[in-house]
Amino acid sequence: MNEKLSISLPTEMVAVIQQQVDAGRYASTSEMLREAMHAWMRDEQEHSERIAAIRAEIAEAIADPRPLLTSAEVEARLDALAERYRDRDQS
Repeated sequence: MNEKLSISLPTEMVAVIQQQVDAGRYASTSEMLREAMHAWMRDEQEHSERIAAIRAEIAEAIADPRPLLTSAEVEARLDALAERYRDRDQS
């Protein structure tokens, strides 16, 4: 079911819409605005999915039972790893 809607747009937006219709890209302003709404709805859905994925990763990280490392422990582990690679490259 379609509903008729009356909206106000800035002159610049109306000009862009009219240019697209005049160029034959769209049959009408309504068609152009429908496509714009579909694109916006897709973007919103993708954004919601990305946010949900980030929240899931955060929840997984928070629930991780492994102990947290101090910055000194991280640095020591990275130093040891770098040393192993240096030793391997010198062989």
